[in-house]
Amino acid sequence: MKNYIYLSFLILLISSCGSLEKYNAEILELHTPVELHEDIDKTYIRLKRAHPKLYQYISKEELDFKFDSLKKSIVSPMSSKAFYNSMAPVVKTIGQGHIGLSSPNLRRTKEERKEYKDKKFNFNTLQFENVENKVFVTKAKGVDSLLIGSEVLKLENETTQELIARYNRNIASDGYNTTLFDRIVASRLNRFYKMDKGFLDSLKVTFKQRDSVFSKTFKWENKKKKQDSLSERQKDSLAAIKPIKLTKAERKIKKDSLKAVREFNKVYGYNSQSDTFNRDLRFVGKDSTVAVIKILNFTNGDFKTFYKETFKTLDSLKTKTLIIDLRDNTGGRVREINEFYGYLTDQEYVMYNPSEVTSRTPLMKSLMSNTNSGFTKAIGIAIAPIIVPLEVLRTKKKDGKLYYRLHGVRPLAPKELNFKGDVYVLINGSSFSASSLLSTNLKRDHRATFVGQETGGAQNGTVAGMTRGYEMPNSKVKIRMGVMQVESPYKVTPDGYGIMPDLEITPTVADRKAGVDPEIEWILKDIELKK
Repeated sequence: MKNYIYLSFLILLISSCGSLEKYNAEILELHTPVELHEDIDKTYIRLKRAHPKLYQYISKEELDFKFDSLKKSIVSPMSSKAFYNSMAPVVKTIGQGHIGLSSPNLRRTKEERKEYKDKKFNFNTLQFENVENKVFVTKAKGVDSLLIGSEVLKLENETTQELIARYNRNIASDGYNTTLFDRIVASRLNRFYKMDKGFLDSLKVTFKQRDSVFSKTFKWENKKKKQDSLSERQKDSLAAIKPIKLTKAERKIKKDSLKAVREFNKVYGYNSQSDTFNRDLRFVGKDSTVAVIKILNFTNGDFKTFYKETFKTLDSLKTKTLIIDLRDNTGGRVREINEFYGYLTDQEYVMYNPSEVTSRTPLMKSLMSNTNSGFTKAIGIAIAPIIVPLEVLRTKKKDGKLYYRLHGVRPLAPKELNFKGDVYVLINGSSFSASSLLSTNLKRDHRATFVGQETGGAQNGTVAGMTRGYEMPNSKVKIRMGVMQVESPYKVTPDGYGIMPDLEITPTVADRKAGVDPEIEWILKDIELKK
């Protein structure tokens, strides 16, 4: 068995060491119609094999027709990028937000990557928001913080409206939802642009601030800037200053302080790249009776400690109203929303039905996807003797279909410090996946008042849980798809729409310029009216 594992590692690692030059040549060359037809056929086969709800929002006959029409439309050689732009709108019609294509870009050599290892491209740290079809900078670091509030007019010679319209043609929301497209591309404009253009040495961006239009060219800069501004005398003076030697007690205080910061960052999910915390608790209004929990996504960090400490704080302060801000929360771990919900109910609860799947070993198939590295596949083979039996035990066949048991399909007990006050939930088009699943259960139990926009994630569930990738053999275009139907026992009609707000509010440019959060403002007024 040990020799088998070692041999598997060796074979997969060798097979993964493909020629960089060969790969780059393949994505630059024009692919024949025969090659692209092969890519289409093989991709559709994998969708049918892996996706449990492929025809939830489109009939088999209609989807067959669309793929067949795509093949017939390709009669001359195409580049990989042109092929991606032809195929992505067809895949979009499936209406599953976790299915998406990505266009291949040139790979850089080891020397090229090393050259930029200690450099940063500050455009990637900017954060954006689409308000009334205009893109604004909402967050930036260092000197770029002066750009906050500026409207982004162009990237190079293309307007942001042109870019957003083009990128929206290639991505899907869940079902028939449209609010996702108002926000998601703008909030991830850096990533979409990088996937579209590939690696950039520089980027000219045109901004508008008040009535002034100006341009800034972003270039790669050293992460640690040298103190070039210091004169030689200043440098000599600084060098002559001996560092202060700390006492044992002072060293311990410093050590404990650094440890406390690390623990805080872990609990609140600090992201050093964006300089943001994944979770946040604050209070609004005149006193501590109204709390706001902001969750950017349900991913990194020690969520159990965060919720335990948070609801202990709310209990001690006698907080009467809780606002849960799920705006622009694109999802994450189902275990986290299971934990969170336990603090929002005083009843035993079931979060999901068993998840429909097409394989008894979805995790193993995900690990062995050809989009993964040889090392990842080797790890998959090494842990297969442990993972496969556990996966098989989690699946059950019923009425000719396979179902996978996620954490939350069995009744869960409420937490001891569950919140008993009023709950409001803020949602918008970028509330997706796990954040929509949490909202669905809150809606089911009439536990909250929803304010904002329809969520981008469907109310009746989504195909996610785990994802599987596939790289097409000729064009090298990749597809990613969810493989588990994760849904609440609570269903609504018609199917294919997100959680609808009890009060619909869409922020305006005037709101942003005035520094007003209209959703929060309405909630505070509603609380006063109830008094």
